[in-house]
Amino acid sequence: EIYDKMACWCETNDKEKTKAIADAEARIEDLTTKIEEYAAMSAQLNTEIKNLKKEVAKNQEALDEATAIREKQLAEFNGEEKDLLGSISALKAALVVLGKHNGESFLQLPSTHRTTVAFTLQRELQRHSHILRSALTPSQRRAALSFIQAPEADYFDAAPTFKQSYAPQSGEIFGVLGQMKETFEANLAASQKEEQANQKAFEDLKAAKEEE
Repeated sequence: EIYDKMACWCETNDKEKTKAIADAEARIEDLTTKIEEYAAMSAQLNTEIKNLKKEVAKNQEALDEATAIREKQLAEFNGEEKDLLGSISALKAALVVLGKHNGESFLQLPSTHRTTVAFTLQRELQRHSHILRSALTPSQRRAALSFIQAPEADYFDAAPTFKQSYAPQSGEIFGVLGQMKETFEANLAASQKEEQANQKAFEDLKAAKEEE
């Protein structure tokens, strides 16, 4: 009887151990499979991370380049805007002076006023020659040049000459100054519109790069 009990116990115990070993081996195999899967997933994630880092660096480089270009554009616009606003202001002042004598001879203008207007005219013609190249007619240019060369000439104290017959009336110069002012204002408006477009394009690019 004791032998039978011992045999039964040994058989039962052996089956339990065999099952436990089989379960453990199955578990080990399952874990090994998962480890391999996780290792493969880890390698894939590392590759994706490297690619993302490269993409981020590329986007940052593009954004830095766009920022540098934008800063240059803004600096150029600010300089151009300041210059044009100054020129427009100077021309307005000259027009106010001439407006009081429009259509009359320059000799009826105080000498200091004639000199100031001539200086303003010459300075703006030289400073913005590229803008005014096609804005003024040949006759307007001749009238402006004649006045600039001799703003204080007293044509009525000497005998009549060709210069006297060509002496520009204040109305002619008033028209030249007015045309110049309108040209500068049109260029300023175009520059401001372009600046707004450049700013919007930069903001859109920045938002797209940051989203990526």
